[in-house]
Amino acid sequence: MALVKKGSRLINVDGTAYRWRLRGRPTYDQGLVRSPLTYAVEHANTPGTTLVVTTNQPHPSNWLGTQGSPILPAQVADSIRTALSGGWTSASPGSPFHLHQSAGFVSSHCPTPHSRTHRPSDR
Repeated sequence: MALVKKGSRLINVDGTAYRWRLRGRPTYDQGLVRSPLTYAVEHANTPGTTLVVTTNQPHPSNWLGTQGSPILPAQVADSIRTALSGGWTSASPGSPFHLHQSAGFVSSHCPTPHSRTHRPSDR
């Protein structure tokens, strides 16, 4: 699946051109800071398998105002190198290659505050 070119950024890593893109609006879980920011990368000239990188940052447009660090081109380049060494083949067709770098992400999701389960026999 090819990335939308509008809003994508070009990056050159070790002599190869790639295109990467953040999702403009957060998903529902990203908006509530329940899941981290992800971005996609593909080979710029011959898109094949898409690299999907899960970060340890909240989406910058989350609805709770939780601050995170911006994704910098150097981080994208490091992720590309990590994925390539892990078996990602950017110019070959195939299913998305997932790279999880979400260690340290803190979700805003809190467990339900019920101290005990209500059972009909408790009445």
